[in-house]
Amino acid sequence: MKITKNIARLAVTAGLTAALSFGGVMASVTMAFAAEGATTEANSITITQNANNKDATDPNKKTQFVAYQIFNAKVDDENGSGRKVVSDVTWAIEDVQIQNQIIDAIKKSIENDPSESQLPTKPTAQNVAEWMAANLQSASGVVNNGDLLDKIADLLKGTTPTKPKGATSAAFAADGPVSFENSGYYLFLTDNGSIGGKDNYSGQMQTGTSPIFAVVGGSAVEVAEKTGIPTVTKKIKDDKPGSHWADKADSQVGQNVQYQLTGTVAENVASFNTYYYEFYDELSAGLIADKDSVHVTVYANNEDTSGTEVNLPAGAVEYNTTGNNNVLTVKFNDLKAVTAKTGSSAIGITKDSRVVVTYLAKLNPAKIEKVTVGGRGNDNEVKLIYSNNPMSGGKGESVPDTVRDYTYALQLVKEDFDDSSTKLKDVEFTIKATGADELASGTVGTQFVQEDGSLGGTEHKFKTNENGEISVTGLDAGIYTVHEVENSNPGYNTLPDFTFTITAEGLDKLEGETLVGNAAPNTLKVTAEQNDSTLVTPSVNDGTVTLIVKNKKGSNLPLTGLNGVTFTWIAGGAVLCIGVAHLIRSRKRDDGSEE
Repeated sequence: MKITKNIARLAVTAGLTAALSFGGVMASVTMAFAAEGATTEANSITITQNANNKDATDPNKKTQFVAYQIFNAKVDDENGSGRKVVSDVTWAIEDVQIQNQIIDAIKKSIENDPSESQLPTKPTAQNVAEWMAANLQSASGVVNNGDLLDKIADLLKGTTPTKPKGATSAAFAADGPVSFENSGYYLFLTDNGSIGGKDNYSGQMQTGTSPIFAVVGGSAVEVAEKTGIPTVTKKIKDDKPGSHWADKADSQVGQNVQYQLTGTVAENVASFNTYYYEFYDELSAGLIADKDSVHVTVYANNEDTSGTEVNLPAGAVEYNTTGNNNVLTVKFNDLKAVTAKTGSSAIGITKDSRVVVTYLAKLNPAKIEKVTVGGRGNDNEVKLIYSNNPMSGGKGESVPDTVRDYTYALQLVKEDFDDSSTKLKDVEFTIKATGADELASGTVGTQFVQEDGSLGGTEHKFKTNENGEISVTGLDAGIYTVHEVENSNPGYNTLPDFTFTITAEGLDKLEGETLVGNAAPNTLKVTAEQNDSTLVTPSVNDGTVTLIVKNKKGSNLPLTGLNGVTFTWIAGGAVLCIGVAHLIRSRKRDDGSEE
């Protein structure tokens, strides 16, 4: 096939997106026209930053790029067509070894696909450029790993980059025009120093682009980077029947609660040879995760509702609770290599894939002192750590996401009905969960609150202290029945059973949202009701429900058999005997007088 020296390949008109030059530009490209009266530097290009590649902590931070010139060429704009005409192509790469390696890569590509045209025995830069123009026209917007252009980029990334005109360093920022001394064919990569590295990635949220190949020269050119920051969302499901995945839930201490993590992958994941991917989930001190409950499912896209469960490699799930750590990690050294749990078939990872982790965690009864009552709940934050640059081994972090698990406390105060300063010690109570959220059908009324706040099948007798108080942490919202144990409060009437209800408002609010009437975000409105007894008064402070329970003393009615009653009968009998004796003496005296 004969090809002339003047080659015009895949140029674009203003506002249109296409592959530019030699069929190999890996970016959305437009012609950038200067405003009327303005001048544009020769050999100018602007790389626009992907809207999904912003640093959430610094939105004004720009991605940095470096350029590698492959060919020198004369570049002209074809009148009226919007095309660029490229001619007189020579190597811009001075290293002959790199030139030969590029030629060898093309020859291997030809071996693998005999339909591609052949190179001359000793190809010139012009021959190589013409071959690329003829055979790479169908290249997609993202360079796939292992493709010829990926191999060319891999050969060039270790060479010295080309500095922009007048610059002191090779790196330049996105969203601003830069110019080069020479027109021709260029490769653009993300500057490794501007994003996270292999071991230094904390807080580094931007990612590297897929290789961008572009013609520079003639009128200014604008291309867009091919990348995007992976995202992660975290949800929790309340135990209340009919609940959905949300940012907030409440639970009983010791009760398993469902958690869900959903991660996306980079838009240019196809450019990566291997793709490191890790969920880093940090739980607050009062929570404990169930490592064995972890499941991972990959969904092909947002429309996929069934997904494919992943066969977790050994060591993929780790749970670190040493020292002050409380971190659950689910990591894949190469997400692109994961296989299905049923069978060994590989799961294809594309830019549309969603990776979903589910697991169980609970408020830890063994660390009840670490459990937060009310307030902003027991928070749980996740972030992704991922490969961030297809041309290096760097890593980056996603924007974190947080959910919260709330719980409540009870303080019962027992006092004398007539004298509130008299607190009643050693009075015993049991507390039955007659309508707490987590009680499934068939278990209502059979579970009792235990000393640590958890629920169990046997009664636990709480006993008031010297201040007349019972305290228990870790209650869920719902209805509870309090029973005063008979004969545990001598001298006072036994209190009839009564119920109280804990209600929380605000669990439907998003993370960071403030409930109307509350001063702080992520706080709830907790209320308590009690309608059974006039002797019980409820109140709420944050998430703690206080019940003031009054008792009346028993009546002091006399009973037979008591010492006091016996003494009364004896005294009464003595008086009666004295009276009878006096009456007898009086009658005898009267009889003697008559004689």
